[in-house]
Amino acid sequence: MAIDRRREAASGGPGRHQPPAEENGSLPPGDAAASSPLGGRSGPSDGEIQSLPPLPAALAAGGPHSGCCGSASAPSTLLLDYDGSVLPFLGGLGGGYQRTLVLLTWIPALFIGFSQFSDSFLLDQPNFWCRGAGKGVAVTDRWGAGDMGNWSGPPATTTSTAAWGAASNRSNSSDAEGGDMPPLPSPPDKGDNASNCDCHAWDYGIRTGLVQNVVSKWDLVCDNAWKVHIAKFSLLVGLIFGYLITGCIADWVGRRPVLLFSIIFILIFGLTVALSVNVTMFSTLRFFEGFCLAGIILTLYALRIELCPPEKRFMITMVASFVAMAGQFLMPGLAALCRDWQVLQALIICPFLLMLLYWSIFPESLRWLMATQQFEAAKKLILHFTQKNHMSPESDIKGVMPELEKELSRRPKKVCIVKVVGTRNLWKNIVVLCVNSLTGFGIHHCFARSMMGHEVKVPLLENFYADYYTTAGIALASCLAMCVVVRFLGRRGGLLLFMILTALASLLQLGLLNLIGKYSQHPDSGMSDSVKDKFSITFSIVGMFASHAVGSLSVFFCAEITPTVIRCGGLGLVLASAGFGMLTAPIIELHNQKGYFLHHIIFACCTLICIICILLLPESRHQNLPENISNGEHYTRQPLLPHKKGEQPLLLTNAELKDYSGLHDAAMAAGDALPEGTTANGRKAM
Repeated sequence: MAIDRRREAASGGPGRHQPPAEENGSLPPGDAAASSPLGGRSGPSDGEIQSLPPLPAALAAGGPHSGCCGSASAPSTLLLDYDGSVLPFLGGLGGGYQRTLVLLTWIPALFIGFSQFSDSFLLDQPNFWCRGAGKGVAVTDRWGAGDMGNWSGPPATTTSTAAWGAASNRSNSSDAEGGDMPPLPSPPDKGDNASNCDCHAWDYGIRTGLVQNVVSKWDLVCDNAWKVHIAKFSLLVGLIFGYLITGCIADWVGRRPVLLFSIIFILIFGLTVALSVNVTMFSTLRFFEGFCLAGIILTLYALRIELCPPEKRFMITMVASFVAMAGQFLMPGLAALCRDWQVLQALIICPFLLMLLYWSIFPESLRWLMATQQFEAAKKLILHFTQKNHMSPESDIKGVMPELEKELSRRPKKVCIVKVVGTRNLWKNIVVLCVNSLTGFGIHHCFARSMMGHEVKVPLLENFYADYYTTAGIALASCLAMCVVVRFLGRRGGLLLFMILTALASLLQLGLLNLIGKYSQHPDSGMSDSVKDKFSITFSIVGMFASHAVGSLSVFFCAEITPTVIRCGGLGLVLASAGFGMLTAPIIELHNQKGYFLHHIIFACCTLICIICILLLPESRHQNLPENISNGEHYTRQPLLPHKKGEQPLLLTNAELKDYSGLHDAAMAAGDALPEGTTANGRKAM
């Protein structure tokens, strides 16, 4: 029997069963051998992750399931090693044309910042009082024969604070991106809210520098206050759908067409928002404005990443974040200059007119053209780059152009994000980053409400501009800290550190403050409510600081580890998860803060889960971007801390990996092409 089994195994019989392609998430032998090199530097260096050696590529763009049917053989690995071959040939970021393109991705970030934080001004809940009653003056003293027509309730039920409607009891902190709307200070005596709303005409005291906003134009107070939260929903829901849909389209038709069509339609819908005749029209148009804004944000993010060499990706992305924050800081001045919400909305959208010029000056992503094997268009674009940079053909040391000439007859191979379901590692990495993004942006609102809510009485935080700039300043400090932390700890280490800080701030706020509250009830404890408030503000600031970094770093991390052929789709998933996290803020406000404590507990538990899951992620610092799904599959987990010289790595070598039951068949093909000492994560044993 044993002899029969050996004969069957040698002849490829029943003893050597080959699984079907992508069954249970594993790659067939052809796909496992199809990995093109992730690129990188030659020779190992201590403490640095080394990329896998080149493998014979049988299926270049992610296997036989990618788009159109092309040639059975894969293109040259030289063409698929964009960071190692094509980008150095074009001069990296040293070429003047590449620098111009990066600058063109930074400029719209200012306009995006205006749009993202416009809700804080257009939909801010103003102070309001019944027309004719006078602000802060007893209504019963101000009633005259001509003023009775504005009231439907009896004068006996009114109070001196009739200026305050039911809406002033709601907390107004908005999205977790940083543009949180501050709460209204509570009136000295609230009286009967039902009678306070028995008024037919209102006067408003708007705090944002505008004479009129959406709330005051259509009297969205008292019984109509819920419409304000629906208007906030509309922009966020539009962003979520936009990220999901435009991401898939950008992977199929290209980044440039999606960017240009998003610009055209945001001009149409954004300017029409300023002409809205009622709040229903306003909310509907804001949904489509958010949809188009998502297409602009996503495509610019992907184009920026794909233009850069490995060592410059993070800093160039952070510069764009700082430009968007400049828009956040300038918004109060812009609102004070416009005075009317319709003028402000038009002024926010009009700068996108300048981006119509991108049709003629901004090319398609060369990296995406190469990854999807559109070599004819890629050749034209490479010649365009060399002409703009005044480069000579002799600079092509590695022979990129001759190899490109041989592959011009290939048909394109495009991939949809749904193909990630059949992978072994890639889908796990994307899901982990989606949960991190959802948790980071979702818990941000909990910290913002704790700092600016009604339970903390701090005179400084009762001012709209103090609230607004405090939140913006925390976001700015968070981004500055990210630059330092990521430089020393890498992407995964930085994300882990900020998530631990978020979890600690959340757990201490939920647990320690309740303990302090119990001790403050004892007269001999020496603790007062002011001590509790100070701790609450401290933990809230730390939580907002860390959670903002978690959300932003999760998005960037996903852009690096997702292959080029599905990068926009992966980015869309993580950004949509961030949108769902932001959406929890208006949902809690709509229910008048009911369930807020449970909301905070759920996200605090999520932070603990995320800390464990982050350890499963790869480290992408100084690594070349994966171009196809096979490359993305080899972005596997590495040790968090580099091992010392002479220390045996704990991860299995490829020779040992062959005996691992879960990877036996996939490792047989890949292991034969690798040195025996190479580990599963590309590191060589000492």
